[in-house]
Amino acid sequence: MTTHVESVSATIPAPADAVFGILADPQQHPRIDGSGTVRATIAGPERLSQGATFGMSMKQGAPYRITSTVIEFEEGRRLAWRHPLGHVWRYVLEPVDGGTLVTESFDYSTVGAVRRAFLVVGGFPRKNRRGMQQTLLRLTGAAVADGSSA
Repeated sequence: MTTHVESVSATIPAPADAVFGILADPQQHPRIDGSGTVRATIAGPERLSQGATFGMSMKQGAPYRITSTVIEFEEGRRLAWRHPLGHVWRYVLEPVDGGTLVTESFDYSTVGAVRRAFLVVGGFPRKNRRGMQQTLLRLTGAAVADGSSA
């Protein structure tokens, strides 16, 4: 297991391409966000791709805006973007019996020691784990509601 990576997984009863379609659409991120921080898409493409940048309106205590960059993109299988502070949000999809195994990760191994310490002291790995669990529940609901059952 990699140090400084928090991950959660769930099997979603929908095909991988349908789940990936939701994840690759930044307009869907507020719909599936389980952390309660993602408010709206403010800039970017209709569909993410390798190297794409997209801006989000956020709120965690106070409102703020971020622009992230897609750093991993494999159609139907993998999508990751780097947050402006350096950490990475990643989704890995694997077709399985009954749907798609989706693993969401918060990878903060990519930030320096000072930022990593700030994240740990601030409880972000634990908070983000809870948010990811809720995100996967909401992603499941979105895939099922969109009629994408496996």
